[in-house]
Amino acid sequence: MKSTVRMFALGVALVAASAMSVSAQSKINDAQIAAIAVAANQVDVDAGKLALSKARNGEIKQFAQTMITDHGGAIKAATDLVGKLKVTPQENDTSKALVKDGQDARAKLAKLDGDAFDKAYVDNEVGYHAAVVKALDDTLIPNAQNGELQSLLTSVRGVAAAHLEHARQLQKSLK
Repeated sequence: MKSTVRMFALGVALVAASAMSVSAQSKINDAQIAAIAVAANQVDVDAGKLALSKARNGEIKQFAQTMITDHGGAIKAATDLVGKLKVTPQENDTSKALVKDGQDARAKLAKLDGDAFDKAYVDNEVGYHAAVVKALDDTLIPNAQNGELQSLLTSVRGVAAAHLEHARQLQKSLK
């Protein structure tokens, strides 16, 4: 359960980070953070599913499965937490942008095959997770009003950094 909660926070960061509009907002509330969390996690689940079907490299397929598992669990955890907190996720410009950006990235990736796909997918994951860590540090943690939510976001930062490091290692192995 603890890892599921951590993945919720990671998901929040992923979505918020990917859509840089979150940092342009002066304030974001917990209901908006919840919508961002669900959208961010779904973006990475969908990208992971595409990678499972198209990647050639076994390590990349394994990474993609990890993203599907971790972020799928995060979606469930997000749903459970917002229910517990009696927060209704509030769609916002950031959550909408994450969904659109995720669709656009998948469309571009879908046109690639073989080594070109593998490299593009890993490059995308490096950029996405780097943005997540930044969003956690700069926007999500500071703006979370609920103490439990803020604590979760703070505790999951290490998970986001670990995903980033794993993606960077894969990136180096593809050069």
